[in-house]
Amino acid sequence: MTRIYNAIGLMSGTSMDGIDIALVRTDGDTIVECQESSSAPYDDDLRKLIVHAIEDAASVSDRRDRRGRLHAAEQQITHAHAKAVDRFLSENALSGRDIDVIGFHGQTVLHRPDIKLTMQIGDAGQLASMTGIDVMADMRAADVAEGGQGAPLVPVFHHALAVVHGIDMPVAFLNVGGVANVTCISGREDMLAFDTGPGNGLLDDWSALHTGSPMDRDGRLARAGRVDEACLEQLLSNPYFDLPPPKSLDRADFTYDAVSRLSVEDGAATLTAFSARAVAAALRFLPTVPKTWIVCGGGRRNPSLMNALSDSLAGDLVNCDALGLDGDAVEAQAFAYLAVRCLNGAPITFPGTTGVDRPMTGGVHFVPSQAA
Repeated sequence: MTRIYNAIGLMSGTSMDGIDIALVRTDGDTIVECQESSSAPYDDDLRKLIVHAIEDAASVSDRRDRRGRLHAAEQQITHAHAKAVDRFLSENALSGRDIDVIGFHGQTVLHRPDIKLTMQIGDAGQLASMTGIDVMADMRAADVAEGGQGAPLVPVFHHALAVVHGIDMPVAFLNVGGVANVTCISGREDMLAFDTGPGNGLLDDWSALHTGSPMDRDGRLARAGRVDEACLEQLLSNPYFDLPPPKSLDRADFTYDAVSRLSVEDGAATLTAFSARAVAAALRFLPTVPKTWIVCGGGRRNPSLMNALSDSLAGDLVNCDALGLDGDAVEAQAFAYLAVRCLNGAPITFPGTTGVDRPMTGGVHFVPSQAA
């Protein structure tokens, strides 16, 4: 008999804005019931500490290294996740006994698959002890060690959603977080996925620098500006866009230097257009033109970005919320689903999604300590 797990997924992405939490009932295959979800924002001090930890991680060559501010950031991130889980359980009248496993992504501070190095900080063993719940973590490392990109991990969950919701294929899921990634699906063994380029990351940084706001809320800055075509072409000349997949990005791989001389509004408009045109540049690598683009992540709430995507892409552009999906929770839901797949020894990465030679499972299983 197929076992159904109650799994919580925790995701803190490249936008560094906080923790997304989601509860999923799943067998890790085609039974997927997405239930409650919520978020827990990072406070300003923790967000700043993470930025400094990313700076310190730039010189790391061993993924176990916690030099500089990495150790303090890891401890605070772990405690923030434990608090988020406790609050989520309380708000939904649940206890730790109701949950079989937590899928814990941690906070990425370095991603260099070219040298077989990826680092997500967060102490999964401590999280298991603090919550009293089994934790599946470190899901990228095995793939990277075998020469894969270690990202994106969500495509197999996108496939499950397409099956469960009866979505016609070929379909593309476009996740626009700090970095944007696309999954083109014709079937589970026929998936192609890769990072397309910056999503919200550059625009968020630009907005924070010039306005103090962590994002271009509702696309207002971009809407008030004009795209500088020369700057846009300079941004699009990055060699990354000519690399065939599989390929993935670190959040720091792109900067907004090219628009630094522009007004705040024109810079926002140009960076918004850049994110959309970067997705369009990915079309050359897709095996077929998707009938539908399903947009997830924070970028779907930016009307200026959605308009730019609609202008740049063929096919129907659909906000995932319109399909009954929770666009804020998809990645957290994915890590709940992936945790169960890892428990079952099922593959979470594939040649078409990370470039690894064969389908691979992953993750490290942590159980609460006896002392806890």
